[in-house]
Amino acid sequence: MEMQLDPMKDDLPLMANTSYMLVKHYVLDLDVDFKSKVIEGSIVLFFETGSQYRETISAGKECCQSHFDETCKMRASEPCHIPMINVSTCSSKTECNDFAVCGKEEEATSDENSNHSNNEQASGISSSKDCCDIEDHGNKDFLLVLDCCDLSVLKVEEVDVAVVSGIEKFTRSAKLTGVSKELENVRNRIVHELVTLPADRWKEQLYYFTHCSQAPGCGELLFSTGTWSLEIRKSGIQSPVDFPHAIRIWYKTKPEGRSVTWTTDQSGRPCVYTMGSPINNRALFPCQEPPIALSTWQASVRTAAGFVVLMSGENSAEPVQLREGILSWYYYVSMPMPASTFTIAVGCWQEVKQQSFKQKTAIGTNTEVSLPSSQTDLRWHEEICGHVEYPCRFQNPAARLQAVIPYRVFAPWCLMESCEEHLLQLVPQCLSAAYATLGTHPFSRLDVLIVPSNFSSLGMASPHIIFLSQSVLPGGSHLCGTRLCHEIAHAWFGLAIGARDWTEEWISEGFATFLEDIFWDRAQQQLSHDEIKGQQELKALLRWRRLRDEVQNSEEELQVLRPKKESTGEFSESGASVVKYGLKAEKIFMQVHYLKGYFLLRSLARKIGEVSYLASLRKFVVKFHGQLVLSQ
Repeated sequence: MEMQLDPMKDDLPLMANTSYMLVKHYVLDLDVDFKSKVIEGSIVLFFETGSQYRETISAGKECCQSHFDETCKMRASEPCHIPMINVSTCSSKTECNDFAVCGKEEEATSDENSNHSNNEQASGISSSKDCCDIEDHGNKDFLLVLDCCDLSVLKVEEVDVAVVSGIEKFTRSAKLTGVSKELENVRNRIVHELVTLPADRWKEQLYYFTHCSQAPGCGELLFSTGTWSLEIRKSGIQSPVDFPHAIRIWYKTKPEGRSVTWTTDQSGRPCVYTMGSPINNRALFPCQEPPIALSTWQASVRTAAGFVVLMSGENSAEPVQLREGILSWYYYVSMPMPASTFTIAVGCWQEVKQQSFKQKTAIGTNTEVSLPSSQTDLRWHEEICGHVEYPCRFQNPAARLQAVIPYRVFAPWCLMESCEEHLLQLVPQCLSAAYATLGTHPFSRLDVLIVPSNFSSLGMASPHIIFLSQSVLPGGSHLCGTRLCHEIAHAWFGLAIGARDWTEEWISEGFATFLEDIFWDRAQQQLSHDEIKGQQELKALLRWRRLRDEVQNSEEELQVLRPKKESTGEFSESGASVVKYGLKAEKIFMQVHYLKGYFLLRSLARKIGEVSYLASLRKFVVKFHGQLVLSQ
């Protein structure tokens, strides 16, 4: 039976069985409806067979059965939602396999039938008493488990990628060795070849991901939703190797879903955005949340004209008019990232521009800059990247010389003047200072958005986009600049280099707090060395007092940088794990991981000298970008 956790004091479960199947790419196709406060559409997931199963495949069915038993023990099913059309309801007898029973195979996936009826039927309610009563039904089907919460799942189907024009070349080129031998059907072989294409063919890969995601369904799959998960099976399939490797999930969010917030901006206009929820993105789309599930994604988002869609994406999307009053926005990423880093903001945002200033800085955006010799040597050193293959900017000579990446600033209409005065001119200064400190920018562009007043933090960084609170604007250039530097630092520590275990958040926040001072000092070129040192010492004193007060007035268990101690980074055989104290309400407001991490790094820098320490950080970035790390 699935664990029922107390959201006020317990851990956040990561239910996805990533050891058996691993998502490599998501394709989202969504409509944003502000009247109903619902995001609705489909998501196509492309999988690779997980490493744990490949390692234990010789053990046969025992591996799959052990996962099945484990899932049954942790699951507490609740009603799942399916269309009224072609539905065969489950038997009233409570069994472990009380899933939504899908109807006949459907071929059509055109725009006309892509929006499912809102009529839904509850089925598949199982009791904990009979959950693991395997003998009753004798079924040992493999269960795919995804992280999911606060979603209405309408239908799950296998995608017939084999009908895509030109896709046959992937079956001809398949090397029948290793994993390919295990792929018994042509669709899974196609997906395997597609997700393993080399980095220099990423555009071709993206093209076929797009067309495969639009292919018709070739059979509905059985599914069940739990409090924290979506479980999917295909009748008669007992191995993840044989389970469909491309599936489409039709779903819609709920207005009360905790991954996004529906609100109004400072100008009173409606908007919706991901606000950094403790449950991450599982109430926005079904996904694999464990950090190890690094994936790429692409998304088409439709909304009413007048709204702007900003998102984690390498491209600066331009809207396409589909019909009168409806615009479509398309974004993609080619660098594998955890699904938790996906970010979206839809609102009546206005781009902040200052024509005279842009003319002055346009030349510097892609200009070569002179670097200290230690940085120059490092930049041109041909280092072999240690991450999975993707189009890496650290291997791109032009990207290595880009001190200021292309950037845009967005805000509600009523805050545009304030952003132009305090924020716009700081972005290139802070980007340049970050580059001078750590070298190559891991991401190719940056959007900065002033989010609505209900945002509970000063800032949040995601790939290609930073959210800033309106609270930084009245503080002038200093508060704006330091917070911007903190979020820019996350591009390296938190995003390009992530924690393998989320309980070690100090790896992200401690480094960002330490580096925000370094970046901001370099961005303030008008200050003397003594003034900069004075600022650093004053900040250190204020942080020490804040840390002391927090330690004295919070639970000791929440003050530990490695709460899982020796078990940090460990997960179950299936890949499931928990984020220790991830749902503790008071943890959201604590800064102990920021401050303890900062003082640890500050101590190391003082011990060996700041210049030497920053040089070691540059080497660390070159070695570990694109990877997940532990404190050791």
